[in-house]
Amino acid sequence: MNKRDFPKVHFYDQDFVDIYDRSWAWIQDYWITPDVKGLSPEGYFIYPDGEEMTINQYETIFSSFFFVYSNRNYQSNQSLDFFYEHQEENGAIRWKYNLLTGDPILTKDNPEGIGLPLFAWAEFNLFHKSANKKRIKDIMPVLQKYMNWVDATFKKENGLYKVPLSATTMTNSPRKKAAYLVDFNTALAVNALYMSALGDILNDRDLGFQYKRMYFSLKTRINSLMWDPNTGFYHDIDEHENRLPQKTIAGFWPLLAEIPNEDKAEKLISHLHNPQTFGVDHPFPSLSADDPEYDERGMGYRGSVFPHFNFMVIKGLEKYQRYDLARECAIRHLYYVLDALSPNGEHNKGFLWEAYMPQKEGPSHWPGKEGFPRKQYLPYAGLSTIALMIENIIGLSISLPRKTVDWIIPNLEVMGIENLSLKRNLITILSNKSQRGWEIHMESEKLYYFTINILGQKKKTLPIPSGKCSMLIDKL
Repeated sequence: MNKRDFPKVHFYDQDFVDIYDRSWAWIQDYWITPDVKGLSPEGYFIYPDGEEMTINQYETIFSSFFFVYSNRNYQSNQSLDFFYEHQEENGAIRWKYNLLTGDPILTKDNPEGIGLPLFAWAEFNLFHKSANKKRIKDIMPVLQKYMNWVDATFKKENGLYKVPLSATTMTNSPRKKAAYLVDFNTALAVNALYMSALGDILNDRDLGFQYKRMYFSLKTRINSLMWDPNTGFYHDIDEHENRLPQKTIAGFWPLLAEIPNEDKAEKLISHLHNPQTFGVDHPFPSLSADDPEYDERGMGYRGSVFPHFNFMVIKGLEKYQRYDLARECAIRHLYYVLDALSPNGEHNKGFLWEAYMPQKEGPSHWPGKEGFPRKQYLPYAGLSTIALMIENIIGLSISLPRKTVDWIIPNLEVMGIENLSLKRNLITILSNKSQRGWEIHMESEKLYYFTINILGQKKKTLPIPSGKCSMLIDKL
């Protein structure tokens, strides 16, 4: 396999293109094809975790968001299917398994092995990149059963869900007094929102309505109990439903779930500009910079910048049409990722990391914590170097069932994508400046609908025929 098989990105900063290409090459090192009966010969994407070969729900869900761009060199649904195949009679799907034995890995601090419930979010994204409606039909009973298990096991009388902090992965975050976690409850609202959308795809009104009701119930409780009008932020709450003072990255999950109204969203997003809270040099720290336990070294979840949380925040900004801020933050973040890849200007000497320092270049530090941050941690890093590169820096939003490609950019630059596979259709979209002005060149094997949205300037949708064509922006 070589990088010619993958979509080729074009961007005026060649370093961005290089890190994108190299990410696809590095992923091969983590694609495991175990010769074990019952396991897929297509293989699985796994970050080696000590001696055990473990497959992790969180990594699997997030990595599916960049595997959809692999031109089917990698199956983005393979690792997800492993979890569905190991569902228990009561509906439980655990957060980690031994890949070779299929045994769940349960710990003292998380005896039920609950992870953030985001399968439906991943499946909705897969559907829009594959248009495979049959898959939705096949997996829906599994996802329903899983949601029933979460409901039966973790829901409390106040309508919120109580799980251990380790379920969020934010292990050393100063949230020990939290009983009802804002990120878990919001992730469940995200999942309910997309379960409803999957029901709509299947034209199943009852299913759609069931999960809309669950979503609105969670939305109401999160807004009434977890939103603090004084801080303009969503907080964890304790056993007695008192809001806790800490502002963590978890407070931005409600953007992804479309929970805040415009007014609340404005206040929440203002924290991303504020250098006293989350608007630090390297967006976005896992703990607010004004917290007494914030640490410039990162110290795990006390300030470190994690690529998967940045991805979550940026996708949340998109929900409120803040495309310009989403792009600006994605570019700033990627520059810090590049700096750690070339420490002291030495190319190819560094790595992609699990976490980065919030106010300086380089990986996060956590003295005394062995193995943190993990290097070449592609399950998170690939979100920055591949998914954000295509979706936010170049600005492409693609839906195969709708036959649409939206190009959302603040201004025209020399950039684009070449040979992106949309099922059995390879497309190319490139912009450059000629003597006649800004021009977009396109190539496609089948008809699709293209929307160019130059923010604040012009927006136009055109049917793009098969073959080659070009358009002058000034003539639109």
